[in-house]
Amino acid sequence: MPFIRIDWLPGRSVEQKRELAEVLTREISRIGRCAPESVGIIFNEVDPENWAKDGKLLANR
Repeated sequence: MPFIRIDWLPGRSVEQKRELAEVLTREISRIGRCAPESVGIIFNEVDPENWAKDGKLLANR
């Protein structure tokens, strides 16, 4: 069962998430030759104060 986890900053709309879920499910199913029902996706919205890059919190950028 393919499982996709997307970690990103908050701010995407439900419509954007819906479209991405549809496209990713379709393409993973096609490329991986598996049923769409077997594909799982989670959108994890991480606040900028909980994410660091290059030694600095994104909230400080």
